[in-house]
Amino acid sequence: MADLQSFKDHFLLLCEGGFIAVNQGDEDAAVKLFKASELLNPKNAMSKVGMGYMHMMKLELKQACNLFEEVLTKEPDNEMAKTFLGLSYSLTSSDVSKGEKLLSESATKSDDPMVKNLANAALEFVDEFIKKAPTPMDVGKEKKKGKGKEK
Repeated sequence: MADLQSFKDHFLLLCEGGFIAVNQGDEDAAVKLFKASELLNPKNAMSKVGMGYMHMMKLELKQACNLFEEVLTKEPDNEMAKTFLGLSYSLTSSDVSKGEKLLSESATKSDDPMVKNLANAALEFVDEFIKKAPTPMDVGKEKKKGKGKEK
């Protein structure tokens, strides 16, 4: 444990490296970096936010939502986790309105301008691409309704 103490100041570097690895598509490195950062500072939620971000980018939305919700249980004011949770919900066909609500809260209440920009961009994306186009599930329902009327 004495060795870990000498690396405490590397926590942010490891977390940042994890986010960079996610953006580079290097899941293996991202997981290792986030786990290493969690070893150095297990009380800091940023490692879990990073793991959730990785799952969100892979569209593993259920896992992402679980991690973001876990962070928000411990830190209800974590705006980054709340915004990522809103974005993850918005990409889930059954929870779009729930996601929009969280994103709207982040866009208006956050003190961090980057979080506000992300929330606003996500809301625009939801309006332009998610709400307008019918989902494959909606198309299937329309076909079934049409068949029922013909009989």
